[in-house]
Amino acid sequence: MINKYKNRIIIDPEIMVGKPIIKGTRITVELILKLLAQGQPTEEILNAYPHLKNKDIYACLEYAGGIVEEERVLPLSRKLKFA
Repeated sequence: MINKYKNRIIIDPEIMVGKPIIKGTRITVELILKLLAQGQPTEEILNAYPHLKNKDIYACLEYAGGIVEEERVLPLSRKLKFA
């Protein structure tokens, strides 16, 4: 996947305990994804955080997509039964 927004998301152990954030802010990718998942329109997010741009929101989505894309699921060799 071509990461057009890689310069918009950074990880710095000194900021927000190393969670991915939008560069130049303390706004985590996690926060933006949660707001979107709750149905908050992009326009409302941008109004609440006026220093953000649409590209920042798209960068968060692209970052999350990249994480899921690289996720590997390994089958269990046997089924576990729980009582």
